[in-house]
Amino acid sequence: MSLQTEPIGSIPRPPELVRGLKEFAQGKLSQEKLAALQEKALDDTIREFEATGSPVITDGEQTKPSFLTYPIHGLKDLAPGGVVVPFADGHQRQLPCLTAGPFRYATYADAYLQRAKKIARVPVKQAVISASALSLLYPQNGIEGYARSAFIEDLVREAETDIRNCLKAGAHCVQIDFTEARLSLKLDPSKKLLRQFISLNNRVLSRFTAEERVKIGVHTCPGGDQDSTHSADVDYAGLLPGLFQLQAGRFYIQLASEKDRPRVLAMIREHSRSDQTIFVGVTDPINPKVENPREVRDRVLEAAEFIPAPRLGTTDDCGFAPFADDASTSRETAFGKIRARVEGTRLAEKMLGV
Repeated sequence: MSLQTEPIGSIPRPPELVRGLKEFAQGKLSQEKLAALQEKALDDTIREFEATGSPVITDGEQTKPSFLTYPIHGLKDLAPGGVVVPFADGHQRQLPCLTAGPFRYATYADAYLQRAKKIARVPVKQAVISASALSLLYPQNGIEGYARSAFIEDLVREAETDIRNCLKAGAHCVQIDFTEARLSLKLDPSKKLLRQFISLNNRVLSRFTAEERVKIGVHTCPGGDQDSTHSADVDYAGLLPGLFQLQAGRFYIQLASEKDRPRVLAMIREHSRSDQTIFVGVTDPINPKVENPREVRDRVLEAAEFIPAPRLGTTDDCGFAPFADDASTSRETAFGKIRARVEGTRLAEKMLGV
C-alpha cells in the first residue's frame, strides 16, 4: 500500500493562451487560432504534469473557461446580473441568470477528459462543478413557465450525466468542486443554505451505486482566485459535520493554509466515516513560496496522527487558476508545488512504513 496523491484541477494557462483568450473575446483572434493555442497548452501541460512524477494528473483545465461555468459556456438562455461572489481583495466574480428552461448543459466534462486521455500516459482525474453551485443560476423572482422544482429536476439529471459520462470515459476518479460550501456559511450563518446544498448534491450522488461512489469525491476550499479567497475567515467547525454527510467516497480538503491544522484534523477525525478517504491539502496555491518536500512530509505525518494511513491521501489546497484569466501564479510555481507534494508524500510513506 502507498499514500494516494492527486492534484485538484487547474494549472495556470500559458501567457500566450491568456492573451489569446482576451483577443478572442475582443474579436481580434479567430476560433481556429484560439483552438490551436488551447491544444498546444493542453499538450504542454500534460507533459509538464507527468514530469512532476504525479501518479494522477488532470488536463489543467486548459480549455475550460472556468471550473464553474464550463457547462453553461455558450448557452443562449442566460442574462447578466446573477449571484456575486466577493473575494477578500475586493474583486468579484458574477454568475449569469437563467432566463428560460428546460436547463441543459452545453458541455459535459468528459469532452475535456477524452482529449486529455489521448495524450496522457498516466491516469487522469476529472473535476466537475457541483449541482449546488449551478442551482444559483435560477433567479430569485423565478422564470415564467419554468418552476424552480422543474429546474432542480433538470439540474440533478444533468449533474448525474456529467459525472456518469466521466466514469464511463475512464476517469481515474471524478471530483465534485463544492467551493461554495464554506461561502454558504458566510452568506447564511444559520446553515440553512448549506443544508440545502448538501441535500441537493446528495440527490445527485444517490443515483450512483456504492461501488461508483468510491470513485466520486468532493473538494472544499475557501476559494482561490487571483491570490485571494472568498471565505477563509469561515470556521471549518460550521462546515465539516455537514460536509461528511455527502455520500461520496473521497474528500479533498484545503488544509495547508489553515492556521490551526491539528484542530481541523481533529474535526475531520470526529466527523468523517471509515469508508471515506481524506485527501489533505499539503501545498498552498495562493502562497508564492514553493514548499520543499520536507515541509510536505511533515504535514503528511501530522495528518497521519489523526487519519489512518489507509484512508489518507494528499492534494493541493485548491486549483492554481480556476478561472482562465487568472495569471496570479506562474506555471513554474504551480508545477514546483506539485513536485514538492509528490516527493514529500513519498518521504512520508517511508517514515510511516506504508
